[in-house]
This record gives sequence, C-alpha cells and structure tokens, in this order.
Amino acid sequence: MSKLVMPAKMPEAAEGPSGDVLLVQRALAREAGAFRVIIKTHNQLLYRIARGVVRNDAEAEDIVQEAYMRAFASLGSFRGDSSLATWLSRIVINEALGRLRKRRHTVALPENPEAQIIRFPLNPSDDPERTMAQRQILALVERATDSLPDIYRVVFVARVIEGLSMEETADLLGVRPETVKTRLHRARTLLRKALDDEIGPVLLDAFPFAGRRCERLTQSVMRRLGFE
Repeated sequence: MSKLVMPAKMPEAAEGPSGDVLLVQRALAREAGAFRVIIKTHNQLLYRIARGVVRNDAEAEDIVQEAYMRAFASLGSFRGDSSLATWLSRIVINEALGRLRKRRHTVALPENPEAQIIRFPLNPSDDPERTMAQRQILALVERATDSLPDIYRVVFVARVIEGLSMEETADLLGVRPETVKTRLHRARTLLRKALDDEIGPVLLDAFPFAGRRCERLTQSVMRRLGFE
C-alpha cells in the first residue's frame, strides 16, 4: 500500500485556487474532513469507472481503494488543470487496466453481490412487484453492459451511467471527442441488441396482473357485489 507523503510546499492555481484546489490544500494540511469529502464525493464515479473496466464488483472496490492511496500519496502534484474528479478517474483507469492485464493470467475473483453498477431509487414502501421489476431491469442492464467490448463499455459507463460530458470523457480517456461519439454510438447499438436478445423471449410475460393489484381489484368487486 502506498505511503502518504506530504510535500513541503502546496501548489498554487494560476488564477486563484478553485474549489478542488482548496479542498486538496485542506487535505495536504491533514484535515480529516477534507479526505472524507474527497472520498464520499467521488466514490460512486470511481467505482462505476473501475467496474466498467474490470467487470468485477469486488475487484472494482479494491481498485478504488488502491487508487485513493496512490492519489493521496501524490496529492501535491494536483494543480487544478483538470477537475479533481478527472484526475482521480485517470488514476482509477490506470489501476484498473493494470489489474485487467494481470487478471488475464489469473483466475477471476468472485463477484460481490452487494455491489452494483447502477442504483435505481428503490423505495421500500413501493409495491413489492414494482421493486422486483426494477431489480430485474437493473440485472438486465448490468448483464448487457458487461457484454460490451472494453473500449465501448468504458465510454458507455462514463457518458451514460455517470453522465460525464463528451469533452470530460475524451479528457478522461485521452481520446478525441469524435472518438467518444463514435464509440458511444457503437456501444448503444450493441447494448440494444444485447437487451433485445434477452428481453425478446420473455415479452409474452409482460404486464402481469397479479399480487397486490389482483387482490385489490378482487376485493373491490367482491365489496360491490355485497360479499364484504
């Protein structure tokens, strides 16, 4: 694990410190709250990017932890030329690609069922059938996303799942915006095909009328018939 090293002098931004630079300066001054803000603010972005590269939940979490340690060890090199999110994301991608190269020669790690790529806003008070349907959609999207080739999957995760702009994604991956656009178009085409292949055979089961809705209608009709 990388050792945290504090530089003798903190960096200065060209036209005054930005919010990211100020946050980094606080972290360099060993403010625990600054480290916590950096981590909690970027956790989801970094996890999704790592997961998009390695397609393994447990390994993605480990990559993000290692990336944080590498980043904090070289925090003095951050000068605000790009956003802190982009700077951290590049470290995560480099770490993830390194793991991917190593993994090709080893046995893949087991999946962590607790981790997810996309989080639907599931409400515990919602109809259980609706919640189950959302989880099934989530599983379909995750499997379809995992089926994308690496160069398309990472672009899709950054642009669609995490919502980065075309320019931010290009900067993150070190490619031209036109390349991002082309890869994203291809990713969407492949994703639609993967979803069509999986969803098509089960369309006959669409719009079920069961569970709470069935019981609610049954009780309503029985009341109107005078049985309740």
